[in-house]
Amino acid sequence: MTDIKPESDQSLVTTILEQGLKAAQQQNWLEVSNQLKQLPQSKSDYHSNQFLVNSADWQTVFDVALEMLIKADFQHKWEITKLFPLLGDKIIIPLSALALDETVEAEVRWFICQILGNFAEQSVVLTLVQLLQQSTDHELITIAGKTLVKIGDRAIDALVELLSQPKYRLLATKALSYIRTVSTITPLLAITTYEDAELRAIAINALGSFHDRRVPPVLITALQDPASTVRKEAAIALGFRPDLCQEINLVEHLQPLLYDLNLEVCSQAAISLGRMQQPTANAVLFEVLQANTTPMSLKLDLVKALGWSQLSSGIVYLEQALSNPSELIVQEIILVLGRISTPELKHQSVQVLINLWQLRQSLPVSSRQTLATSLGELRDRSAIPVLQELAQDSDRKVQLHVLAALKKLAINNEQ
Repeated sequence: MTDIKPESDQSLVTTILEQGLKAAQQQNWLEVSNQLKQLPQSKSDYHSNQFLVNSADWQTVFDVALEMLIKADFQHKWEITKLFPLLGDKIIIPLSALALDETVEAEVRWFICQILGNFAEQSVVLTLVQLLQQSTDHELITIAGKTLVKIGDRAIDALVELLSQPKYRLLATKALSYIRTVSTITPLLAITTYEDAELRAIAINALGSFHDRRVPPVLITALQDPASTVRKEAAIALGFRPDLCQEINLVEHLQPLLYDLNLEVCSQAAISLGRMQQPTANAVLFEVLQANTTPMSLKLDLVKALGWSQLSSGIVYLEQALSNPSELIVQEIILVLGRISTPELKHQSVQVLINLWQLRQSLPVSSRQTLATSLGELRDRSAIPVLQELAQDSDRKVQLHVLAALKKLAINNEQ
């Protein structure tokens, strides 16, 4: 761009804006873009006395650029986003309002998030967090999260300051949980000591994604938190750390939660113990499964957990549990055995199902359907004799399930 003499600055800006406005009225976005590109391309120029010397000129540039952002095609939207940051932090308030306005097109709000990412201001961080909370649009949620990460440490500093203000504490905590960089660990650890259980639960949830030596002791402590929401989040987080199972004896720490007064906590403890892939964890799960006082919903979760353990002992325990008088439990075990994915355990599962059929051919229709489906899913040809017997079933639905299972076995054999 050719250097412009200072005395001609204002007249040049006026000319550019007049032509840009005219092009915008005609929705000639290419011409609008060409005109706006003639304006200064650095922040320092916009903040000096050389360009846009009065607020009317600034407002005109903003209005034209905004109209282009709203009405132009994707490519021109992309181009105009480069201009907005040059206009300074005055754009934050109007653009933040548009970002949170659900009547504004999602694509426009997506671009606004990109623009706001150039400003490490508390208000921007709060806007992005509010957007994450209220939006159901996957792309908007993604860009809001990425923008927070882009702002990074500058955003974290702003959020840590907001933690001291009660009315912003929840939003700040949620924002820190979204960013999840190493720099957020320290403030999140501090939040786990707050009186507000909701804040503690959010912090524990976020900390669970970090493999940092400071985190496991805090998660272990949180298993005994007075708030069930916190205990549940701690159980979930530790379930993703089977690598620590023996080092810090996670089975011993998680076992008491199987008897928690809150069933959701019990359920998450069962799931996490299943993920430990340890014989001791399976023994604990089976013990609770066999107890008469264990609620039915938890028993179903315990069955699933034993299947997820990917251990032979889990299948052995499931076979023993087939003696349970509850048909609901039996059907769930049949279903879980059919979902075993570990190659070396599939044949063991098939043998359990075959034995079940030989011992209990009086299974209800729903269980017979599930049995046929599970035998098909396991794709072991030793199940064919049982399936052939089931094919003679008097129930048409059972017959159809058997037909589908036999087709899977045939395909597997061809491969």
